[in-house]
Order: sequence, then structure tokens, then C-alpha cells
Amino acid sequence: MTTKLAALLMAALLALYIALVGWRAVQFLGTGEPVGVAIGVVLIVLPVIAAWALWREIAFGIHSQRLLRRLEEEGGLDDLGLPARASGRADREAAEAAFPRFREAAEAEPESWRAWLRLGLGYDAAGDRRRGRGAVRRAIELERAETRGR
Repeated sequence: MTTKLAALLMAALLALYIALVGWRAVQFLGTGEPVGVAIGVVLIVLPVIAAWALWREIAFGIHSQRLLRRLEEEGGLDDLGLPARASGRADREAAEAAFPRFREAAEAEPESWRAWLRLGLGYDAAGDRRRGRGAVRRAIELERAETRGR
């Protein structure tokens, strides 16, 4: 819950920043000076990019949490074999030992969002967040395609 609260706080602060920069951009545009207009345009483009990135991360979090809940309800998180340390994080050595099983399952069932989600959890537990997020994104895509195909 603390992580969600921190993410919401950061999103709120970024939204405030975007609003303030947007307000300043309008002021620069209002000067009519070429340099001021140029700065105003840049200040409008940057918040738009920031808002897009913020939305993308929030959507990723929402979709990944939904898939995790769904997999948990199906009992698909029971056999992960990732023992946790006292901090609640997975033991990295145990995760690295269990990782080949997740990779093999994803290779055996490349169209299974469940296998890709488990692979993402395995990557994350082993400390490879970038690949973990990529695997979870793949799981989200596969689940969406499965849902549309029904």
C-alpha cells in the first residue's frame, strides 16, 4: 500500500508541475516576442510528453495489478517458488535458481499471458526490472488479445 501511495503522490506532484509549466508557457506565448513564443512552444510540448509518460505508467500499473489479481484468483501464483526475505522482497538467489523454469514456460507457451506474467515476476525477483516490465507488457498485450478474441 505504501508503494501505491508514493506513486499517487508522485503522480499528483507531476500533474501540479505540468499545470504550472503549462501556465508559464501560456505567459511566454502571450509576450509576442519570437524568443518568448519559442520558449512557450517548448514549454507546452514538454508537459504534453510528461503527461503521456505519466498516463502510460499509470495504465501499466493498473493493467499489471489487474492481471496479478486475476492470476492469484486462479491460483497461478501459488507455485512460483520465490521465497521472500524478511523485507518481503524475493530472495534473489532463489529467484535466479527458479528463473529458468519461468523462461521455459514462456517459451513453451508463447501465447500465454499467464506464462509471460510469471516470467516478468521472475525477472523482477532476479533484479532485472527492465526485462520484467517488458515481459509484463507482453502479458498485458496477450491478455487483451485473448479478451478481444472471445
